[in-house]
Order: sequence, then structure tokens, then C-alpha cells
Amino acid sequence: MIRYKKRRHYKYTLHETYQHRTDIRPSHPISTRFIDLDTTGLLTIKKNYAWDGASGPVLDTRKIMRSSLVHDALYQLMREQHLSQQARAQTDWLLREICLEDGMMRFNADLVYLAVDIFGARNTKPDLHQAP
Repeated sequence: MIRYKKRRHYKYTLHETYQHRTDIRPSHPISTRFIDLDTTGLLTIKKNYAWDGASGPVLDTRKIMRSSLVHDALYQLMREQHLSQQARAQTDWLLREICLEDGMMRFNADLVYLAVDIFGARNTKPDLHQAP
């Protein structure tokens, strides 16, 4: 038997470790090769983490890069079943809030939020497959 994951095309690699305070507080610390989330909500995304930037028709601009990084890392924790699917609503809202902090117009941030709210669920489902 083999266990494998389908890989997406990643466009960006984090040059240095980044930390972001969230309201997502797991019952126990989560630590993976590239992502840590402690019980106080501190998210640490480690150097060399790869992500694909904004999804869909949204362009990768400076106003969405940081939020796409945080959002992708938290979605990955959900896909890998380290973080409950219940964290998705907070994760999607956090994307919107970071977009606003980084200067995105409210209307555009609301559209980004609406898109992930409607279409994001499939990207949080476990992605581990196996074959005989």
C-alpha cells in the first residue's frame, strides 16, 4: 500500500518565518514541518513554506499576498486534519480582515471573502489518498 497527496502548483516560497496572531485556538499545539499553531492562536509559518497566492480570478497583488499566505496555511492544517473544519469560518473572515489591513478596498475584500465562503470548502477536505 502507498499513501500519497496530489500536489498543487505553488507559485511562492516564504523567504523568512512569519507569525500572525489569530483567534483560532486549538485545544493542543499543532506543529508540522512548515506550520505551527499554538493554543493562544499564534500562527507560525516557517521559512520555505510554499503557497499559491490568491485563487480564482483574483490577482496576486501586494494587498492579498499576506492574507493568502495565512489563509492557505490554515486551510492546509484543515486538509491535514490537524485543525477542525469548524475553523473555516474564522479562517475565511481572517482573510478578509488581513486584506483590509493591507489596504484593499472594502468592496474588494468583501468579494474575496464571499468567494472563499462559497467555494472554499472543497479546499479544506483531507487530501491523503491510498492505493493497494
